Amino acid sequence: MGRRFGVLLCAPDQDYVNKMYGGYFSLFKGILSEAEEKWDLFKVLEGEFPAMEEVYKYDGFVVSGSRFDAHGNDVWILDLCRFLQTLHTMRIKVLGICFGHQILCRALGGKIGRAVIGWDIGLRKITVSKRLSTKHFGLEIPSIIRVLECHQDQVYKVPLGAEIIASSDKTSIEMFSFGDHILGVQGHPEYTSDILLNFIDNLLDKSCIQVKLSEEAKASLANSQPDKEIWEKICKSFLKS
Repeated sequence: MGRRFGVLLCAPDQDYVNKMYGGYFSLFKGILSEAEEKWDLFKVLEGEFPAMEEVYKYDGFVVSGSRFDAHGNDVWILDLCRFLQTLHTMRIKVLGICFGHQILCRALGGKIGRAVIGWDIGLRKITVSKRLSTKHFGLEIPSIIRVLECHQDQVYKVPLGAEIIASSDKTSIEMFSFGDHILGVQGHPEYTSDILLNFIDNLLDKSCIQVKLSEEAKASLANSQPDKEIWEKICKSFLKS
């Protein structure tokens, strides 16, 4: 029987992502799924969680990004924290992306909150730990890799026992791991440049960001692209090793 994974969706699908890619669930499956695997969707934003008696059947979970604050106290966010604590106790693999990275940190006892510098949007180069390839993934990973970012919150302090494994000039904790079963990634390995460009326009239209920031973010995408193949290898290797 093939492996089984679940996506814990923490945001409604954007119209653009739904139209062009079939929604966030399809995006994650597109970069992570392989033949003979079963992937399930749980809209935790709507209070939909895996049944506890079924959790042990899963090889891993992915926690998506969200427009909500991981430091908020909405009922579903608190329920998600408790669920992640259970997965941690069971040592089931969890990959957290953006909001997922932050909520994992919070659930396990770290510190998160609004970034002092404000929004970090665009293509960023992050520096990864020299131990990343050998300790966590068994892959040859460059010391600098590019990823798409879109966040105004960040991790300030990782949980006791966790390890910081990547940073950037704007975000000191870009990635962290806990044992071999927890991985948090602040950037968006699942995003494509057109998705981020659409998101920038939406933020600008809603006056969430200023024109200058939108122009800087778009400029960062003009002559370079994220290292999607490397990110796919990192995420797959973590979930399936």
